[in-house]
Formats: sequence, C-alpha cells, structure tokens
Amino acid sequence: MISHGSRLSQTKKEVVRLLRKLTEKSDADILEYAFLEIEKPNIPEGIDICVRKGAREIVLALNFLNAGRHVDMDIPKIIRDARKKYPAVSIRSTRPVGQHPDIVELFLDMIK
Repeated sequence: MISHGSRLSQTKKEVVRLLRKLTEKSDADILEYAFLEIEKPNIPEGIDICVRKGAREIVLALNFLNAGRHVDMDIPKIIRDARKKYPAVSIRSTRPVGQHPDIVELFLDMIK
C-alpha cells in the first residue's frame, strides 16, 4: 500500500493500522506499506522488502485520492525503475482510491 507520507507521526500510525486490518481480511501472502516521500520505507524500499519476502507479483495499491503529478508521473517512473531492477517480478499499480467505483457510497456513508 502506497501513501504520500507526512511529517506528522499520526499519519504513519494510521497507515500501519489500515494495513493491519487489510492483512486480517486479505488472502495475499505479503502485504507491506511504503511512502512516496518523507516517511520510510520509501516505495523502492517497499518493493525490495516484498521481493526479499518472495513476491513474484507486486500490486501497489495507491492510497491517493485522485490523479496528479505523483500518481501520473512519479509513481509510474518508480515502477519502471523497479521493473528494470526486478525483470522477473510483475509490478503494477492500482488506480487512486478516488477512482474506485464505490467511492460515492463511501462518501455517502461518511456523511451519514
């Protein structure tokens, strides 16, 4: 799971909690978090961690609300570089959370 990163320690704690909850409900063998900026591990380090744990397919779940420079340019470059480093590993990303078809229902639930 990829998040932006923040200087506020609360942000990383929230990401760690979310990943724990995902781990409880997911059947994925490996679940890790990484950050684009500021926090550690950064995205390349997160990919390295997954590969060391045996990942042959890595899906970067983008914990970003919308498209933008990071989603459209920075993260794809990181993925291209990782594919060169690990040619035997399939590496791709999801779309940003805000483009998920159920986002409207999520916001309606939050409003209630």
